Amino acid sequence: MPGATNFFEIDILDLLFTNVDCPNVGDGTGLIKSTGEGNWHISLHTGNVISDTSTLQTDTEAAYTGYGREAVPRNVSNWSVATGTADNDNAITFTISTSGPETETDVGLGFAASGAGNLQIYSTLDAYLVVNSGVTPEFAAQALAISLD
Repeated sequence: MPGATNFFEIDILDLLFTNVDCPNVGDGTGLIKSTGEGNWHISLHTGNVISDTSTLQTDTEAAYTGYGREAVPRNVSNWSVATGTADNDNAITFTISTSGPETETDVGLGFAASGAGNLQIYSTLDAYLVVNSGVTPEFAAQALAISLD
């Protein structure tokens, strides 16, 4: 199956995460960045977020008391792109749980702040997170690494 070059992957990741133009696609201006940067809305999930029938952000989404998706603006202050990977530059901290236990197994990224928005990017967590009352789920800076491979 064909793949993309690292050069192109970096350009696409820059467009998606730092809202920087992706040059030389189509005409000379390429794929233009958004006028407004917008946000990625990061979600936690209790099971596989992708199925054959649905790719909604609400599928298996966390439901502990206090949970909500975390908004992270698409800009160079919040994301770095290098060597084919986009990394969060700052901690992504979810609200503290006042219930539990609930085990988070996956992470998702989409554009909806709440509700059944389309999931755009997903991954299984390297280590599952058991959320009990008093736990504040968090991705430390550089802990959420996203690639197109």
